[in-house]
Amino acid sequence: MNVDQILSLKGRNVVSIESNRSVSEAARLLSEQRIGALVVVDGARPVSGILSERDIVRAVAAHGARALDEPVSRFMTGQVVTCTGRTLVNDLMELMTQQKFRHVPVVEAGQLVGIISIGDVVKQRVEEIEAESQAIKEYIATA
Repeated sequence: MNVDQILSLKGRNVVSIESNRSVSEAARLLSEQRIGALVVVDGARPVSGILSERDIVRAVAAHGARALDEPVSRFMTGQVVTCTGRTLVNDLMELMTQQKFRHVPVVEAGQLVGIISIGDVVKQRVEEIEAESQAIKEYIATA
């Protein structure tokens, strides 16, 4: 299975924020949307950065409540690993595990077209395992 197949099931909506917006605005958006990360956009590139809940917690831990008034650009991850729709889910799972991140923006032809979370990958993998298990049970029952 590849990333395009997951996106066709979950949708291609990406919640983003501009780099000059406040961390407080980002936290509110994360909470409202019930998501774990925002793609940071600046108009020049499809992905300028990514800001996760974890980034906000680290910012507040290091700088106190005043971090919430700072721009997203100060605490975002600027070097973002992206994938394409053709990326195999197993390769993406390995990359996420090795690099220790949980969200990967999907970029095609210079355009942001989706985002994949570790939750999306796990859900897809569980569904595959359940389908395989059911197929084996049916095979055994008819044998």
